[in-house]
Amino acid sequence: MPRFTLILLAGCALALAGCNPTYNWRESRWPGAQLLAMFPCKPDHGSRRMSLAGQDAEIQMMGCETGADLFAIAHVQLDDPGRIAMAQSQWQSAMLGNMQAQSTQTLPFQLKGASELLPPFRLSALGRRQDGRAVGAQALWFARGPHLYHAVIYADAITQDVADTFFSGIELQ
Repeated sequence: MPRFTLILLAGCALALAGCNPTYNWRESRWPGAQLLAMFPCKPDHGSRRMSLAGQDAEIQMMGCETGADLFAIAHVQLDDPGRIAMAQSQWQSAMLGNMQAQSTQTLPFQLKGASELLPPFRLSALGRRQDGRAVGAQALWFARGPHLYHAVIYADAITQDVADTFFSGIELQ
């Protein structure tokens, strides 16, 4: 076999080894909420009712699992935009309580079109799953008008590259 062919085959093998079939990123549009997001797998849709800021609210969710990682975005529309911060605080407390979070860190996040009522921020947390195994979470909270959004990744280990791809793929339109 000519030397060039061997080099070409070796290069192709290295390129394919760098591909990760676990993450197959694709755009997903949120029905009726003016949101576009990138998911590493085909998201399913669902909803549930939850009491937030003194209001019984229906939370719409879109999410998927790939490997052992869960990616989700949830959305709720409140009757009173002035209750966004209270609703976010209650929702965040419920999330951290459910995962028995032992440590958290928050950082500001830039998201074009997000409301100043709740400046967007990213939260990182370490905790435990229901079965006692360790779990990490990275979450993004933001609002627009009466709409409150929560994007989250739950995984054994979350790489910065995967988290940045997921959160930077969120666009308000």
